[in-house]
This record gives sequence, structure tokens and C-alpha cells, in this order.
Amino acid sequence: MAAWPVAGLDDATAEKVRTHLQERLVALIDLQLTLKHVHWNVVGPNFIGVHEMLDPHVDTVREFTDEVAERIATLGGQPIGTPGHVASTRTWEEYDVRRASVETHLKALDAVYSGLIGDHRRVMREFEEMDLVSHDMLVGQTEALEMQQWFVRAHLANADGQLPE
Repeated sequence: MAAWPVAGLDDATAEKVRTHLQERLVALIDLQLTLKHVHWNVVGPNFIGVHEMLDPHVDTVREFTDEVAERIATLGGQPIGTPGHVASTRTWEEYDVRRASVETHLKALDAVYSGLIGDHRRVMREFEEMDLVSHDMLVGQTEALEMQQWFVRAHLANADGQLPE
């Protein structure tokens, strides 16, 4: 049960929304750390362009984590953003690329974005029936995350706009 009732949401619905938001919070914290990891470990041609591109991505995702955490609190929950919780509750494999080329990191990062955006969209569909405020928040985040993925893909694409296999 929430610390206080949420106007217009029954307790069961509010709990479902908080649960989904906590999952999104874990994913966004993980993305934030992964982006910084890539920033530190990318090497080779085009290094500086990718290195400098990633810091604004980190800043944006950091804002999203705060937004989601504060939404959980607004809905009477307790956001959990500790490293142990993030590591123990995520449902995907650890990003395992260490020092590597721009192309290697960006291909792996593209897959990370695809997974996170796909999960955001799945939760957005559920929120259409449960909570339009949280739905709207994820719509805005998804738009920005798709733009970030486009930046990553633009570094990978050939002259015809095709991504490598």
C-alpha cells in the first residue's frame, strides 16, 4: 500500500504503475552507467566525436532517472536506485564490451537502446489504460531516447543509410 492515496487511482492500479516505473528506473540507471562506460572505453577513428556525443546522452538519461524516481514518490512509492538493486533486478545481460573500437561499442549500444526503447513502448501501452500522466512522461522520454539511438546509428550507417549486420 502507498504511503498516501493517489487521487483518481485505486491502490492496485497505483501499485502496478509504481512497479513498472521501478523497472524503468533500473533500466535508465543502467543505461546511464553504460553510456559513461562507453564514453571512457571507446577508441579508434572517430573517437572524439563519439566521446563528446555521449556526455549529453548521459545528462539526458540522468534527468529521466530523476523524473521517474520522483514520479514513483509522487505515487506514494519508494524509488530504489542503489547499485545492488539495479544489478539484482535488471532482466538483461551485463554490457560486456570493454575497451573497443567505435564500431564495436556503437553496435552494442544500439542493441541496448533497442531493448530499452522497446520496453518503454511496452509499458507505455499498458499505461494508456492505467495512468496517462506516467504514459505522457514515457512518451517524451522515448522520443528523446529514439533521437539518441539515431545519433548512434548515424555513426554506424553506410552512405545508403543501411546499418551493418
